[in-house]
Amino acid sequence: MIRPFLALALLSAAGPPALNLAEVWPEFRGPFGNGYSPARGLPLHWGEGRNVRWKTAIHGRGWSTPAVWGRQVWLTTASEDGRQMSVLCLDRETGRILLDRVLFRNANPEPLGNSVNSYASPSPLVDEGRVIVHFGSYGTACLDTRTFQTLWVRRDLPCRHYRGPASSPIAFEKSVILTFDGVDVQYLAALDRATGRTLWRADRTAEWNDLDARGLPQMEGDARKAHSTPIVIQVGGRPLLVSVGAKAAYGHDPRTGREVWKASFSGFSASLRPVAGHGLVFIPTGYSGQPFWALRPDGQGDVTRTHVAWTLTRGVPQKPSPVLVDGLLYLLGDSGVMTCVDAATGAVIWQERVGGQYSASPLHADGRIYCFSEGGRSVVLRPGRAFQVLAENSLEQGMMASPAAAGRALYLRTKTHLYRIEEPAAGGQETGRRARQ
Repeated sequence: MIRPFLALALLSAAGPPALNLAEVWPEFRGPFGNGYSPARGLPLHWGEGRNVRWKTAIHGRGWSTPAVWGRQVWLTTASEDGRQMSVLCLDRETGRILLDRVLFRNANPEPLGNSVNSYASPSPLVDEGRVIVHFGSYGTACLDTRTFQTLWVRRDLPCRHYRGPASSPIAFEKSVILTFDGVDVQYLAALDRATGRTLWRADRTAEWNDLDARGLPQMEGDARKAHSTPIVIQVGGRPLLVSVGAKAAYGHDPRTGREVWKASFSGFSASLRPVAGHGLVFIPTGYSGQPFWALRPDGQGDVTRTHVAWTLTRGVPQKPSPVLVDGLLYLLGDSGVMTCVDAATGAVIWQERVGGQYSASPLHADGRIYCFSEGGRSVVLRPGRAFQVLAENSLEQGMMASPAAAGRALYLRTKTHLYRIEEPAAGGQETGRRARQ
């Protein structure tokens, strides 16, 4: 049996009374790490003058997903040149900025080299009383969510990201697990969430085949990079960390970092976060035309030839992560084609164009699949074996950041603003307030 581990960890961390997972969005892809929220009463329609509870301008540039906990919303941003990296906290009810602090200053950040990424793409990780913000090798910090005091900082975890950091931190028991897949080094690191102390480090064991006759990489670093965020699942009653790097995907013991299995492939620069269910884990194998795999995660050692259940080569996204609903896997392609696949067999059920360009991962909540484009248009679908569009909406700016859902609201970060989108309560009036800067 495969189950997401994050929700169990959150319930344990929050203590009594039991945490309502419909009211929080604690990390990239939500309380289960798979883009699903049990929230209900979410809006179906919105626009600049409709169902906007508040709208707050966010300075700089950052593609991190907002993290929601209690009365707070956390996110990160950075200056265009990467010299300043900041953390922000907003009041969940009003959108007012409660904290805007530069955490890290960098004299010579490496240029991103493209327009796809930002210096603030990793999403915050928040639980009761503590938030961890991560900018890759540029720095990781833990703040007290009540006092805003910085509890610990790490700037000694090396990695040349080459095109900027992207992998988000994840929670496991009392640790935070970080991913570093760069040009020079590739490894996972687990830190104690209370102190920042390193608990373990696991170096990638991929066999690099990217050298030319002179012994130099054929591609200047790209062939050893990845941007994927791992997941922790339960397999056979034990936790398993599933992580995708360049040239291989891995299963690790999240308590020790020990490598349990490895599945090798030829791809690199994978960005999608895996999802799991129905005895399988669904993983990307790389950027630019590489196949999508369904893998049985119960193996040991090299499982490349023994545990790949099926592969998909058409309609594979490069940036948006998939969602899994009632045995059907939904893959939103970067160019706006949605593919619905039978999760058990890999058979394509339908493939339809929703339109637009996409980087943000879809959200599954309230019996719907929400898709948010880079151009400002959004499409809401009904999951099922037939393609059905429920609504289309638009905002002034598009989204690179993935959405969050908590309570009855969507939290949408566009290229310039953070929105709380919510239908007015019965008898209430739409405020459409713009938070003071």
